[in-house]
Amino acid sequence: MAQVNTCLKLIFTIFNVFFAIVGGVIIALALLTQVVTNVDGEGLEGRTAGLIALYTVGAVTMVIAILGAYGAHRENRVCLIVFLVCMVIGSLMMLRAGIPAVAARPELESVLKEKFHQLLPLDTATPDVKNMANSLQRQLHCCGLFSYTDWEDKIPDSCACGQQEELEGECQSVNYREFLTQRRTKSVYAKACFPIILHYVLMFSNVMIGVVFTLAVLALLGMALSSAIIHQIRHPNRPRVLLTVPAIFTTSPPKYQELHNPPGY
Repeated sequence: MAQVNTCLKLIFTIFNVFFAIVGGVIIALALLTQVVTNVDGEGLEGRTAGLIALYTVGAVTMVIAILGAYGAHRENRVCLIVFLVCMVIGSLMMLRAGIPAVAARPELESVLKEKFHQLLPLDTATPDVKNMANSLQRQLHCCGLFSYTDWEDKIPDSCACGQQEELEGECQSVNYREFLTQRRTKSVYAKACFPIILHYVLMFSNVMIGVVFTLAVLALLGMALSSAIIHQIRHPNRPRVLLTVPAIFTTSPPKYQELHNPPGY
């Protein structure tokens, strides 16, 4: 077995343990995001694809970490080369995904606002849009995307407040027309749904950007460590460089010597 610096091997093993923990944290974040943003039906557009991406990245990260730890423990050159290739590809992919995401984030609110405005009015929207809006209103305690007027005079029951919500001050009374001439008053949720949706979308975006750049930094570090170990495996008999203390720091010989009586005296 080739000789690899023990300290370097230990650092690389600790790195892979941390790398595996990061993969587990990514899976936990995906699960938490799925629970927090859970909506009946199709839910928010792009949510499923984002969650699948998080689960995939977390699982792949853990597998690569195990591969690297095994390669370092066994000093297996093939495993370490595969690990190095994965780190190179991973770092390029993370940077390729992260930089455009950071650049596009400031425009996310305006893009979403424009897209949701295209769904109005909700009372004439497609059944899928209505089902999504009703589900959001029930779960998020809101009414309409931007206001209850998004439903015009056909405010659904999913906007209606209960007694508990009225006591908590989450409701408002609105007048709407029923059967063309009859006016009625209804207690609906005061908050609109779009600000709540935007909050969750931005939170999910921040999680994705943080994960991407964390993995990019770890991939670069993994590249450096694995390259050093592979180099040592390829050159096991290379003489080690010994650090010597410069002469300027050596102690000077004593100014005197102990006197001894010569033999016979």
